[in-house]
Amino acid sequence: MIVFLHGVPETSHIWHRVQQRIGRPSEAWDLPGFGCPRPDGFAATKEAYLDWVVERISGADEPVDLVGHDWGAGITYGVATQHPDANLRSWAADVAAIMHPDYAWHDFAKVWQTPGEGEAFVEGMSTTPAEERAPMFEAMGVPHDDALAMAASSDATMGACILDLYRSATPNPHAHWGPWSPTRAPGLVINPVNDPFDDPARSREIAAALGARHATIEASHFWGYENPDAAAAVLVEFWDSL
Repeated sequence: MIVFLHGVPETSHIWHRVQQRIGRPSEAWDLPGFGCPRPDGFAATKEAYLDWVVERISGADEPVDLVGHDWGAGITYGVATQHPDANLRSWAADVAAIMHPDYAWHDFAKVWQTPGEGEAFVEGMSTTPAEERAPMFEAMGVPHDDALAMAASSDATMGACILDLYRSATPNPHAHWGPWSPTRAPGLVINPVNDPFDDPARSREIAAALGARHATIEASHFWGYENPDAAAAVLVEFWDSL
């Protein structure tokens, strides 16, 4: 069973082109509050999302090949490192630099983690027309129609979840979940070579610490949209090798 997890500020839609190309059944899940309702009382912290994913994959009829991007990657690393007995056949994830012990959050994250500033950002995000916000995503390789869809899905519910998620991960994920050691399930770290939120050297360092393989993709941050052919090829090669 293949399961895809999206990131911020996204929904499962980011995976639709990759799913079409891998040639095997898969599911792409919307994290609570991202393109779907936020359940009453759901904390939207990294631990809450981690527990949500672990519970769902534990109920799967077969071991899961988990693939995560952005915060979906963060949760994927959490499943692989914090739940070694989870129902995983394998895992694959990007932005490994965020798992480095010396990682400092990017500028957007610092705004979201700051009380007042984060709320003002979310208000602006949810009230600005999608047509005005889409060009930011297009500048990072997202096709026009997908950029509009991303911008349109970024509502107040998603914004509030983003704030809670990032504020649960200071100073960085390693401080909460590290140190790292090789994972029980085989893993693949993916480094999009033009991703401003990743770092090639740290990506390889974390892959080595987790005992995972490492692969690069010619793309920027939103590689599921930008280069689905390369993404599918890297993933299929990994799965076929298991």
